[in-house]
Amino acid sequence: MKTKFFVLFVATSLIIFSGFAIIQKQTTLYIIGDSTAANKQAKAYPETGWGMELQSFFNSDVKVENKALNGRSTKSFRAENHWQPILENLKPGDYVLIEFGHNDEKVDKPTVGVSLADFKINLVNYVNEARSKKAIPVLLTPISRRSFKNGILKDSHGGYPGVTRQVADSLKVPLIDMLAKTEQLLNNLGDEGSIKLFMHVDSGNVNYPNGKKDDTHLSPVGAKQIAGLVVKGIQENKLSIAKSVK
Repeated sequence: MKTKFFVLFVATSLIIFSGFAIIQKQTTLYIIGDSTAANKQAKAYPETGWGMELQSFFNSDVKVENKALNGRSTKSFRAENHWQPILENLKPGDYVLIEFGHNDEKVDKPTVGVSLADFKINLVNYVNEARSKKAIPVLLTPISRRSFKNGILKDSHGGYPGVTRQVADSLKVPLIDMLAKTEQLLNNLGDEGSIKLFMHVDSGNVNYPNGKKDDTHLSPVGAKQIAGLVVKGIQENKLSIAKSVK
């Protein structure tokens, strides 16, 4: 009887220990940013943020926490207290993907838009605060809008991506240049071919009865492809979580 009890005890302990070990080795990958990455409500479908697709590229060693939100900038994300809870929960070895720019550009909206100088300060603060928790920040330039003019893709982000690159270089932060990657993707597909990546919905859709043409936000197909580019950037930077890519 004692032998059976001992065997049962050892087996149970091993199961508990194994489960604890799995939990312990799991890395959390946070995303902070704007609507191009954010989780969407069912009423917005088929609009899809690329952050919604990122988990599918990783095994269970990585847990994606998509905290990106519609309409937010480096300024408003912090001002509305979305950053502090993330910072408080960061563990050593966690990752923070930081992708802003789309809304920082809106300087006519004082609660959201910021100057290039303030954009730089804000990015530096996010990086330093993440590092203070021994987490690993990764900077991402904003994804390209589908802004073709006479068949030529035009940049709509001004100096903001350049600032992100400067901060990454000066602070030795891993950089995923999503603007460059998405510009290449859109140019390869062309004006018409790239429509499928974005929110072009015909009239009669249950969520968009009058249809919608949106060249900033992504379709499910676009979100999957953009998430794939993020993963490619993770691999190119040889980040530790690259080994957990499926």
